[in-house]
Amino acid sequence: MTSMTDGVAGFLTALRSPDAGPGSVSGPASPLGLWPVATALHDELPAGARGGWALRLHTLLRERYGEDTVTGLSVGSGLSVVHDWHRHTVLPLVAEAVPGAEAVPVSSLARLHTGAAAGRPAAPDAWRTALHPVLLHLHAAAYDRTAAYTEGHAGARDYALSQGRSPAEADAYGHEYAELSCAAGARAFAEAHALALSDALALAYSADDRGAYADTFPGSHVRAVVRACEQAGPHAPAAGNPAARLSEGFLTALAGARPLRNR
Repeated sequence: MTSMTDGVAGFLTALRSPDAGPGSVSGPASPLGLWPVATALHDELPAGARGGWALRLHTLLRERYGEDTVTGLSVGSGLSVVHDWHRHTVLPLVAEAVPGAEAVPVSSLARLHTGAAAGRPAAPDAWRTALHPVLLHLHAAAYDRTAAYTEGHAGARDYALSQGRSPAEADAYGHEYAELSCAAGARAFAEAHALALSDALALAYSADDRGAYADTFPGSHVRAVVRACEQAGPHAPAAGNPAARLSEGFLTALAGARPLRNR
């Protein structure tokens, strides 16, 4: 009992300190090498929900996959959990969060995730083609327009005032500049992320490579989905604690994975 209690305590401590990494705890702390995903989900959950979710994750890993999950990485095969999670949880949330969701071509990407989860990963070019437009829409929606607009307006207004413009003229100039700079910033932000991530994810997915997937900063992807949902507004379909939906979907995907070996 003491060792189990110590294992749970170490697991929870590591989730709260993601820099510790899964190898620094005793017990099943590394679900399919997805430690960055687990720590990001834990961090995005409301404070009152984190402990319960973490305990459920620990229990699921211990009971289903055994105590050697950290060192053996014996959860599932390849990236099947990732594909199942994206197909059934992440992509539906992205489609709900993005303005004009009907324009987001998620169906092609969903089909690739379905095939890969069944052991049929596509070639890199197919992944790139399907990933790029979805990532472009996601990161455009995740861009912090409010902060960018506020900063752009303040800077442009202060500059106009320093050049002798009246307060009214300076304010109008600030709004005009902020609108243009915010649109350009969102476009550049989305294009840079979509270009880099579509290539990196395509290579990881086509090779079914857990390490390559971890190198794509999947925790940042979690945060981008949450931010896009939060900025979609209170009446958007994605409103209502997207982090909880992502976290529950992650547990569901893990529960459905087949261990590489029996306990």
